[in-house]
Amino acid sequence: MPDISIIIPARNEAANIAALLDGIAAACAGLDHEVIVVDDASQDDTAALVRARIAAGTDGGRLRLLRHDRPGGQSAAVHSGARAAHGAIIATLDGDGQNPPEELPRLIAPLLAPGAGQTGIVAGQRVGRKDTLSKRLASRFANGLRARVLRDGTRDTGCGLKAMRREAFLALPYFDHMHRYLPALFARDGWAVAHVDVSHRPRGGGRSNYSNLQRGLVGISDLIGVAWLLRRRKTARAEELRPGPESGDR
Repeated sequence: MPDISIIIPARNEAANIAALLDGIAAACAGLDHEVIVVDDASQDDTAALVRARIAAGTDGGRLRLLRHDRPGGQSAAVHSGARAAHGAIIATLDGDGQNPPEELPRLIAPLLAPGAGQTGIVAGQRVGRKDTLSKRLASRFANGLRARVLRDGTRDTGCGLKAMRREAFLALPYFDHMHRYLPALFARDGWAVAHVDVSHRPRGGGRSNYSNLQRGLVGISDLIGVAWLLRRRKTARAEELRPGPESGDR
């Protein structure tokens, strides 16, 4: 089984998926990995293009395709990919090509380093963003509000580039849009959170699946819900007691 599973949530990304997969193959050639494209019920040729690559063996048998029967959103796609993944470490990047795949080894490395057992997630933080001014301003406001409420120590949780421990991710409470709150959720479960500054690219083709209004409307209720989850978290370690000659009923 591969050590690392790279998950790409994709919806209507036929214009970008081939170049993205080529970039991952080049950047991660030295890593024992698989690539899982999760097609979120695309209405274009995204799934067909990935299936053709699998049939042609273009990616050396490393490429897999999952397809939702209806749109579930980015968090649902990442969750589906994580459940199907074979690697103990999962890495994610957006299907639109704006997250450079050559950043993946830098994100994965801290989780493979000696003594990294307490690190649960490495979160990418974009520098030099290539989005529109309105999108950058909306993101800055949302990130600032989130940081003040959750105190998660993360400048940019909207970046799709992340690497994390699969088992720890699947233990998190699942909800729609959870991908925007992963550092806070990992910290809630006692994991250390690391950050890596990453570059950003313009979208190669197609158009975004989100608008600023959509992000804003769901973001307020999500933020309230995550703040509640953080407050209500209570942990206790359970030790199994076994009978022994000096422990009575233990």
